Amino acid sequence: MNLKNYIATVKDFPVDGILFRDITPLMNDGEAFKYACEKIIEFAKSKDVDIVVGPESRGFIFGCPISYALEVGFVPIRKPNKLPRETIEIKYALEYGSNTLCMHKDAIKKGQRILIVDDLLATGGTVEATIKLVESLGGIVVGCAFLIELEELKGRSKIDEGVDVLTLMKY
Repeated sequence: MNLKNYIATVKDFPVDGILFRDITPLMNDGEAFKYACEKIIEFAKSKDVDIVVGPESRGFIFGCPISYALEVGFVPIRKPNKLPRETIEIKYALEYGSNTLCMHKDAIKKGQRILIVDDLLATGGTVEATIKLVESLGGIVVGCAFLIELEELKGRSKIDEGVDVLTLMKY
């Protein structure tokens, strides 16, 4: 299946000069959504994953069905003041600004094998911040899976060479 057929390109969103790759048509098509999830599940099965981690919000959309299929837990990475218990946080740069990500302080135990799932690998700021949060609690990132990689933004350079990366589509 060619998943690019289910991606809409939106010019100048959310700011001028950005070419936004909209995944909502893919999410709206049950067969395409299932196919994308199955490809990530296939990748994850070889990683002996203990926990799936997904950054807000599209990491939730794809991370939850992956964790369900693997029968492992899911850890949400959220923006400040969205998690009810004690958190750790990190500030990071985005393609067009900056942000802060938070995770419950007790979400990951030392030595757990982590798969990070998100919709997009662009500049790598979000995944780099997520990796730092996971590693600060002693988690071991064994894989990262993305629907889309914007290769010209070189986000893959923010992921350690020893971490396997899956991207289903490259632009």
